[in-house]
Amino acid sequence: MNIVEENHHDLRRGLLPRHVQFIALAGMIGTGIFKGSADTLNLAGPSVVIAYLIGGLLLFIVMAALGEMATVYPNLNVQHLINKAFGFRISFIVGWLYWINWVIVTVVELIASGSFLQYWFPNIPLWLLSLLCTILIVGINLFQVKYYGELEFWFAGVKIIALIAFIILGSLILLGVFPSTNPVSFSNYTAHGGFFPHGMGGTLSAFLVVMFSYGGAELIGIAVTETKDTKKVLPKIIKGTVWRVILFYILPILIICGIIPWNKVSTEESPFVQVFSLTGLPGAAHVMNFVLLTAVLSAANSGIYATSRTLFSMSQTGEAPKAFLKTTKNGIPLNGIILTTLCILAGVFLSYMTPDQVISYLMSIPGFTVLLLWVSICCAQLKLRTQYVDTPVFRVKWYPYTTIFAILALTLIFFVFIFNKQNMIGTTVCLIIVGLLAILSFIKKPKK
Repeated sequence: MNIVEENHHDLRRGLLPRHVQFIALAGMIGTGIFKGSADTLNLAGPSVVIAYLIGGLLLFIVMAALGEMATVYPNLNVQHLINKAFGFRISFIVGWLYWINWVIVTVVELIASGSFLQYWFPNIPLWLLSLLCTILIVGINLFQVKYYGELEFWFAGVKIIALIAFIILGSLILLGVFPSTNPVSFSNYTAHGGFFPHGMGGTLSAFLVVMFSYGGAELIGIAVTETKDTKKVLPKIIKGTVWRVILFYILPILIICGIIPWNKVSTEESPFVQVFSLTGLPGAAHVMNFVLLTAVLSAANSGIYATSRTLFSMSQTGEAPKAFLKTTKNGIPLNGIILTTLCILAGVFLSYMTPDQVISYLMSIPGFTVLLLWVSICCAQLKLRTQYVDTPVFRVKWYPYTTIFAILALTLIFFVFIFNKQNMIGTTVCLIIVGLLAILSFIKKPKK
């Protein structure tokens, strides 16, 4: 029997509030914090905390705007909302850009998972370990969405518990309560070139990785069409998610900077593993490496979910081929998962070609696409606010000033990186993709 039913074009509302909250957390707490934090520390030193704080403020405004629109239009996800606000062409560009963004993010997470496995299996090539992880994650996404949500809940739970344990243990080391093999001092925040070792330019340079790290919060807006009681639960989920993410980023970064001088943080392995190695606890580094592996697999799991659902919603409005409307009898958009898997396999092949540079190259691209998506969400709220039939229960405070501030700040960050020579590869790739999508949006005819 064919598992694809030709006339079945619906996703199922099988996600509970706790599933949605942890799906968003899972999307954000991955390579960006566990591995990318080493890059941001090398770019900005301790001042990277400021970049995470400002990024967190912008995240809060974007999520509040998304939550407001979702309570007014509970049956529309992010893609539908942008289409409603700006029509086919803008929605086409943003939708495909978001899909490309999550494909790249998923590739990064899966390559990172392979690199964490190499901690135990150093003789096995990175591409093979990444391929095995890909097979596992794709298999998980072929089950009903409620099982995916439940598994993601526990996946995300493992890394959240680990982050809490890291914060507690790191704080004890920093305060001298727990012994460390290396001397620890609060002077690490200022002793190695100061709090701004590379000036404000270094802090600004870290923003792209910060945006990559926070990208994933908007998964809440993708999951709304498969969530029960969206209008009631979504505002609470958004508020809780934003504060937890800011907490789980800033406190660990402060602890790492206090325990290890920022210029001694290695980019070869996770700073979290480096800190646990200093404790001298038997097996601590192995436990943390397992947690990191779980974390990136969880983020990759969210990536498969995001890409397949984005293709499904775009096919509803004619922005993607009708083939992506087909779902299995369990409500799984199989064709979307297949296309995403093929693209991920291409990314894994990149890790075979350039195993040393592939993650750093790929991580710069999603930062741009997240910025563009967040700007689109804020602009959509500005446009749709005037069309609301009823006053929403959940509203953005100090509207329109907060929304306009977010748009201007995100746009400024975007242009800073476009003209930064260090981001030449990522900038070029991103602008080429946007240009091609703009041309295709005029060729592709909207669905009547």
